[in-house]
Amino acid sequence: MAGRRSGRAELRGSRLLSEAPHLRNAIAREATKLGFDAFGIVAPDAIPDALPRLQEFLDDGAHGDMEWLAANPQRRADPRTLWADVRSIIMLGVNYGSSDDPLQILSHRDRGAISTYARGDDYHELIKSRLKALARWMVAHAGGDVKVFVDTAAVMEKPLSEAAGLGWQGKHTNLVSREFGSWLFLGSIFTTLELPRDTRDESRCGSCRACLDACPTDAFPQPYRLDARRCISYLTIENKGPIPREFRKAIGNRIYGCDDCLAVCPWNKFAQEGREMKLKAREELRAPSLADLARLDDPAFRALFSKSPVKRIGRDRFVRNVLIAIGNSGDPSLAPEAERLVGDHSALVRGAAAWALSQLLPKDAFAEVRRSRLTSEADPVVRAEFAPAT
Repeated sequence: MAGRRSGRAELRGSRLLSEAPHLRNAIAREATKLGFDAFGIVAPDAIPDALPRLQEFLDDGAHGDMEWLAANPQRRADPRTLWADVRSIIMLGVNYGSSDDPLQILSHRDRGAISTYARGDDYHELIKSRLKALARWMVAHAGGDVKVFVDTAAVMEKPLSEAAGLGWQGKHTNLVSREFGSWLFLGSIFTTLELPRDTRDESRCGSCRACLDACPTDAFPQPYRLDARRCISYLTIENKGPIPREFRKAIGNRIYGCDDCLAVCPWNKFAQEGREMKLKAREELRAPSLADLARLDDPAFRALFSKSPVKRIGRDRFVRNVLIAIGNSGDPSLAPEAERLVGDHSALVRGAAAWALSQLLPKDAFAEVRRSRLTSEADPVVRAEFAPAT
């Protein structure tokens, strides 16, 4: 979004700008009215260490198949290459913490665990509408040009938020706030206005390593370093192919994302609850039945996840995840769902269904399915999934 006021409005903006602290406070108040929980302002050149850290991450190949991260890292690490006219960056956060324990569902193996942030409407749209409203208010009251970003552009939101005082990047690489723990959606407004800067927050993780120890797939080779290739969020969302065998059992019943490293953060106990505009989870996504989810065809998938971030990965990848959870359920009553899906149109789904059956059926029963399916299965990846259970 971009906009400019001219004439009288520009003069008004100039007068406000001469009292920049008052303008800063006015913007912060308006942000609170719009439902933002965290606010800070930072200079565009405030993250000089971002590029070498990003480059090290990319050089290690830790980004996996996320090639968009590797595209022009210089542009991603310096906001001025995204917009040369930017003079100040306003970082904003919305608390999405749940009053429920997001890890409780992991013990209910016939149910699917969807990451807390994805249990409601797509946060991109919700946050962007609030960002645009605040940006319009700024233009009307102070002039200048503005652009808004939320997670979809080459903006390093976490380092910028740390520099703006919203919190600090914890050992799990996510932002941690003294008020909201690890539960903040982030967005930004770039502006040509010169605004007072907030003070960088300092890490308060100390010797704690709860987030590192909680990771089911050991995705943190060391504190403050993530190997996305081992991360369940990456494996169930970004990964387009079969989930590597070495991680399948550790995934458990997590069918979209993973909250473990976030949920165990001790700072979560300070998260404020009951805010009027707090994001709401859909009841049908809190603990959905794996059997019901396995029956989703494409229209039903689109209907269930309308306006949800889950919709972006598509039905086939999602059902792949559901089948991994079914294979981990230990519940033979779910085997018919997997057996039906070994005949699915998608090779990705057929392969996951074969693996699920290898985990649930007795050896002789699985051998019978294998003999039957291999007579017509041409895909080599799917055929390999029919290897004896491991």
